[in-house]
Amino acid sequence: MIVEDLGLTNQQIEKMEQFKSFVDSEIEPLASHIDVEEGVPDSVLQRIIGQGYWGATVPVEYGGANMDYVTYGLWNEEIGRTCSNLRNIIGVQGMVTSSILRWGTKEQKQYWLPRMSSGELMVAFAITESQIGSDIKNIQTKAQRVGDEYVISGQKKWITFGQRADVYLVFAQSEGQAVALLVEKNTPGLTVHPISGLLGFRGSMLAELEFEECRVPAKNLVGAVGFGLALVANHGLTHGRYSTAWGAAGLAQACMDASMKYVGGRQQFDHYLKDHQLIQQMIADMVTNTMAAKHLCHRAGQLWDQNDTSATFATSLAKYFSSVHAFKAATDAVQIHGANGISNDYPVQRYLRDAKVMEIVEGSTQIQQVLIAQDAFTHLNQ
Repeated sequence: MIVEDLGLTNQQIEKMEQFKSFVDSEIEPLASHIDVEEGVPDSVLQRIIGQGYWGATVPVEYGGANMDYVTYGLWNEEIGRTCSNLRNIIGVQGMVTSSILRWGTKEQKQYWLPRMSSGELMVAFAITESQIGSDIKNIQTKAQRVGDEYVISGQKKWITFGQRADVYLVFAQSEGQAVALLVEKNTPGLTVHPISGLLGFRGSMLAELEFEECRVPAKNLVGAVGFGLALVANHGLTHGRYSTAWGAAGLAQACMDASMKYVGGRQQFDHYLKDHQLIQQMIADMVTNTMAAKHLCHRAGQLWDQNDTSATFATSLAKYFSSVHAFKAATDAVQIHGANGISNDYPVQRYLRDAKVMEIVEGSTQIQQVLIAQDAFTHLNQ
């Protein structure tokens, strides 16, 4: 029903079925393990790479799968339905590769993108700092130009996949202007500190990065000096919001599926839970809002594929609605499961923890509200 209402092409439906089959057989059985062990085994990453899904939106000429944005969204939805950690990691790969594809030089695209698409080099998007979250214009990391190099000093925190990445797209200030630089993990002066014990996204392998006079070639500058935040970072973050929106819609679907299965098989007071009206109300809200989230995501994807300037606004709408609904759906799913809902024997407790993080990453719920309201006021005054 939801697939037909989205108006997907036959090719997109076929790809979605492929994604679902792969995720159900190769990812879902390991999702709980990834959460508990707080990391993704390389063997799992290699399975995804082997399917050709790693460089999802990268053109074929650079070794990617060249997915259109709607298809890429469906990939994020399916993997987000089973493992938010892997969806998060895949989203970050897209944040970096899309930034290089949009703002990198011809030489950078030819050198970096094939190696990133093949999984030879795995990447992370390093913008957040311990004291700087959404206020990215005030990042404190410095990059001083010295001859043909940049010397980087500072720290980054909460960097998804930071423990495992081979290359980081690092955002810094250089004489008052923002820059984006590709920094390899083996660069002298770079230290990686793993972060553990998180509420959700435990398997996303977050890290804190310390830069002590790290020297990187000036040719690693992505975009012009001064473009680091306004263009490169914002492009990457918008790509991440799109991935997160679809992942949240997938997580909401998982909450709905788990809840419907549970209420159909459990009896209380001589009736199945599905026959209680208050349970039906929760299920109805899940169904309605999950469908609405998918429609918003699909619309954003269509606009991206059309190179429409309103795609950024549509992405904020999708991310805002999908993440808020995913958390509500996860809360209701735990409530429906009762004491079982807080047990490791059922996945809904993991869904709840991961859903909360989705309201924070790639621009919090409140940031999306500000962006949406500002856009609305702008159009009102036109």
